[in-house]
Amino acid sequence: MSAEINVTGEVVTAYLSGELDHHTAKQMRETIDSAVELNMPSLLVLDFSRVSFMDSSGIGLVMGRYRNLQKTGAALHISGTSPNIYKVMKLAGIERLAKLERGNEND
Repeated sequence: MSAEINVTGEVVTAYLSGELDHHTAKQMRETIDSAVELNMPSLLVLDFSRVSFMDSSGIGLVMGRYRNLQKTGAALHISGTSPNIYKVMKLAGIERLAKLERGNEND
């Protein structure tokens, strides 16, 4: 699992890739949190389009970033979710915390 960070103006985008589980979540959190702390964005986008697998650690990652962003007033968007990841996030109620967008249905 890796995260590629892109900063454009007041938007930090984290392009996540690989498997997101309890083995990889800590490094992802640290990478994203460091970019947010350094850039103080008004919007954090977590792009899941290259995530091949996600367990409950992915939900924890999203919820923790949401909690951190509440301190600064920044918004959170989740994009590029596969149908399965989208379903898991909907069931977890993530759409109440962040804008949740589906990825390509053909993936």
